[in-house]
Amino acid sequence: MSAPKYKRILLKLSGEAFKGRYDFGIDPQILNRICRQIKQVQAMGIEVAIVVGAGNFWRGATAEKELGMDRGTADYAGMLATVINALVLQDALEKMDVVTRAQTAIDIQKVAEPYIRRRAIRHLEKGRVVIFAAGTGNPYMTTDTAAALRAIEIGAEALLLTKDNVDGIYTADPKKDPRATRFDKLTYLQAINLRLEVMDATALSLCMDNKLPIIVFNFMAERGIERAVAGESIGTTVTGG
Repeated sequence: MSAPKYKRILLKLSGEAFKGRYDFGIDPQILNRICRQIKQVQAMGIEVAIVVGAGNFWRGATAEKELGMDRGTADYAGMLATVINALVLQDALEKMDVVTRAQTAIDIQKVAEPYIRRRAIRHLEKGRVVIFAAGTGNPYMTTDTAAALRAIEIGAEALLLTKDNVDGIYTADPKKDPRATRFDKLTYLQAINLRLEVMDATALSLCMDNKLPIIVFNFMAERGIERAVAGESIGTTVTGG
């Protein structure tokens, strides 16, 4: 393994990353695989923060469309679903002797700390993994936007983005178009202008304005997270050029 390229990273785990073999919920095998990689990365001396999604349980936009829910209410329900994923991930990491703190953008002090930027940074400096849940705490904002925002706030050197077993950014959805080809590198503007479904425009713009590199990869690849933090060619890297 090469020497780490980054000292502090933010890992965005989509909700789909947790469900593995299942259509819904959390696959214990996948959960343990994620945690083993996180533990190994931390052992390399890298400070690790994580933002979790909730697509394995809930999607606000889908609830609005299919259930007729008010979008704001549906999004708050989604924030609570991210807390479930955060607590499960925290428990699994601690069972592997990884000291972990969960922070939420909405006030649920019975189960997690409130998000406080300086406290989060201090946890990282002490070698603790920090899990951010409940997105930004605001409806209409995706967890990808939360990941970009938290990464910038804590001074992360890279945003590592996992996407439902997709190993990078493609010219089209590789699950639907067999002719789709993967990009090795992209600029922020290319990703925005080509309307590639890597992350929403707000998140991409935040990363572009703050020159935060994005690495889109498949954590299921052999030592995927380790290779990404070492700067190896894995997935697609989005930078300023």
